Amino acid sequence: MTDPIADLLTRIRNAVQAGHSNLVVPRSKMKLAIVKILKEEGFVEGYVDDQSGPQGQLKVFPRYNEANKGVIQGIKRISKPSRRNYVGKSDVPRVRNGLGVAILT
Repeated sequence: MTDPIADLLTRIRNAVQAGHSNLVVPRSKMKLAIVKILKEEGFVEGYVDDQSGPQGQLKVFPRYNEANKGVIQGIKRISKPSRRNYVGKSDVPRVRNGLGVAILT
Protein backbone atom coordinates (compact mmCIF):
# COMPACT_ATOMS: atom_id res chain seq x y z
CA MET A 1 0.00 0.00 0.00
CA THR A 2 1.49 3.29 -1.05
CA ASP A 3 -0.70 5.64 0.97
CA PRO A 4 -1.96 4.21 4.28
CA ILE A 5 -3.49 7.51 5.44
CA ALA A 6 -5.62 7.79 2.30
CA ASP A 7 -6.64 4.16 2.88
CA LEU A 8 -7.77 5.03 6.44
CA LEU A 9 -9.80 8.01 5.24
CA THR A 10 -11.39 5.95 2.45
CA ARG A 11 -12.36 3.18 4.87
CA ILE A 12 -13.93 5.72 7.24
CA ARG A 13 -15.79 7.43 4.37
CA ASN A 14 -17.10 4.11 3.04
CA ALA A 15 -18.16 2.86 6.49
CA VAL A 16 -20.10 6.06 7.21
CA GLN A 17 -21.83 6.00 3.82
CA ALA A 18 -22.77 2.33 4.29
CA GLY A 19 -23.99 2.95 7.86
CA HIS A 20 -21.62 0.48 9.52
CA SER A 21 -21.34 0.58 13.30
CA ASN A 22 -17.57 -0.04 13.23
CA LEU A 23 -14.62 -0.59 10.94
CA VAL A 24 -11.25 -2.28 11.35
CA VAL A 25 -8.00 -0.88 9.93
CA PRO A 26 -4.38 -1.98 10.28
CA ARG A 27 -2.66 -0.12 13.13
CA SER A 28 0.14 2.44 12.83
CA LYS A 29 1.22 5.36 15.00
CA MET A 30 0.05 7.91 12.44
CA LYS A 31 -3.37 6.29 12.01
CA LEU A 32 -3.76 6.10 15.78
CA ALA A 33 -2.95 9.82 16.08
CA ILE A 34 -5.50 10.70 13.37
CA VAL A 35 -8.23 8.60 15.00
CA LYS A 36 -7.47 10.22 18.39
CA ILE A 37 -7.96 13.67 16.85
CA LEU A 38 -11.22 12.57 15.22
CA LYS A 39 -12.43 11.31 18.62
CA GLU A 40 -11.45 14.54 20.40
CA GLU A 41 -13.31 16.58 17.77
CA GLY A 42 -16.42 14.40 18.06
CA PHE A 43 -16.40 12.75 14.63
CA VAL A 44 -16.08 9.20 15.99
CA GLU A 45 -17.66 7.64 19.08
CA GLY A 46 -14.49 5.86 20.05
CA TYR A 47 -11.84 3.37 19.04
CA VAL A 48 -10.15 0.23 20.33
CA ASP A 49 -6.39 -0.09 19.95
CA ASP A 50 -5.58 -3.80 19.59
CA GLN A 51 -1.80 -4.30 19.56
CA SER A 52 -1.86 -8.10 19.28
CA GLY A 53 -0.26 -9.68 16.26
CA PRO A 54 2.63 -8.37 14.21
CA GLN A 55 0.98 -5.05 13.30
CA GLY A 56 -2.17 -4.76 15.36
CA GLN A 57 -5.54 -3.29 14.47
CA LEU A 58 -7.66 -0.24 15.18
CA LYS A 59 -11.39 -0.72 15.56
CA VAL A 60 -13.12 2.62 14.92
CA PHE A 61 -16.74 3.45 15.80
CA PRO A 62 -18.11 6.29 13.61
CA ARG A 63 -20.64 8.71 15.12
CA TYR A 64 -24.16 9.09 13.74
CA ASN A 65 -26.84 11.67 14.57
CA GLU A 66 -30.46 10.99 15.57
CA ALA A 67 -31.50 10.45 11.94
CA ASN A 68 -28.75 7.80 11.52
CA LYS A 69 -26.81 10.12 9.22
CA GLY A 70 -23.05 10.17 9.61
CA VAL A 71 -21.52 13.12 11.44
CA ILE A 72 -18.64 13.05 8.93
CA GLN A 73 -20.08 14.77 5.86
CA GLY A 74 -16.85 14.90 3.87
CA ILE A 75 -13.33 13.64 4.45
CA LYS A 76 -10.44 13.93 2.02
CA ARG A 77 -6.69 14.12 1.86
CA ILE A 78 -5.25 17.24 0.28
CA SER A 79 -1.50 16.58 0.30
CA LYS A 80 -0.73 13.26 -1.40
CA PRO A 81 2.59 11.43 -1.81
CA SER A 82 2.57 12.20 -5.53
CA ARG A 83 1.76 15.88 -4.98
CA ARG A 84 2.67 17.53 -1.71
CA ASN A 85 0.87 20.68 -0.61
CA TYR A 86 2.88 22.95 1.67
CA VAL A 87 1.35 26.03 3.30
CA GLY A 88 2.56 28.56 5.81
CA LYS A 89 0.90 29.02 9.17
CA SER A 90 -1.01 32.07 7.94
CA ASP A 91 -2.18 30.26 4.78
CA VAL A 92 -3.92 27.27 6.39
CA PRO A 93 -7.35 27.08 4.72
CA ARG A 94 -10.56 27.19 6.74
CA VAL A 95 -12.63 24.03 6.52
CA ARG A 96 -16.38 24.53 5.98
CA ASN A 97 -16.19 28.11 7.31
CA GLY A 98 -14.73 26.98 10.61
CA LEU A 99 -17.16 24.09 11.18
CA GLY A 100 -14.67 21.45 10.02
CA VAL A 101 -11.22 20.34 11.09
CA ALA A 102 -7.93 20.38 9.20
CA ILE A 103 -5.36 17.92 10.52
CA LEU A 104 -1.79 19.05 9.86
CA THR A 105 1.52 17.31 10.48
